[in-house]
Amino acid sequence: MSDKEEKKVVEQQEEEVESPDVHFEPIVKLEEVDVKTNEEDEDSLFKMRAKLFRYNKDTKEWKERGTGDVKFLQHKTSKKIRLLMRRDKTLKVCANHLIDSTMKLSPNVGSDRSWVWNVAADVSDGEPVAETLAIRFANSDNANLFKEEFEKAQKSNEELGKKDN
Repeated sequence: MSDKEEKKVVEQQEEEVESPDVHFEPIVKLEEVDVKTNEEDEDSLFKMRAKLFRYNKDTKEWKERGTGDVKFLQHKTSKKIRLLMRRDKTLKVCANHLIDSTMKLSPNVGSDRSWVWNVAADVSDGEPVAETLAIRFANSDNANLFKEEFEKAQKSNEELGKKDN
């Protein structure tokens, strides 16, 4: 037999070997759990992919907070709008604060696709903390859409504040 014929015979034998049908029963049965995101009582007004940064005053540099979808969520009963951003994959909250009229969205130096603003109380880590945040989008069109929605949310929350007083 030639080398080619031997290889064919060996390959045919390997194909004929069947893998045994193996089945393992789980040791522990897990019940399906409903995970609450606290977004159930809110409507999403805006959603777009972006990268978020926070300014560290001690080191005087920008630190990446995460990449994911930034959303404007309006509560169904109070009608107040907040900004929420979760990281991709882990879904950990990296920005969570109400949008108020004192926030000023200003363009980031040297970029037409990013914005910077100050937050009096960002509660993404559980405790309210004053932060300086920056957000960067894929292009300037997306950045401008974000600015329009941000300003709409500011006006809406401001009008709600006037009605409450």
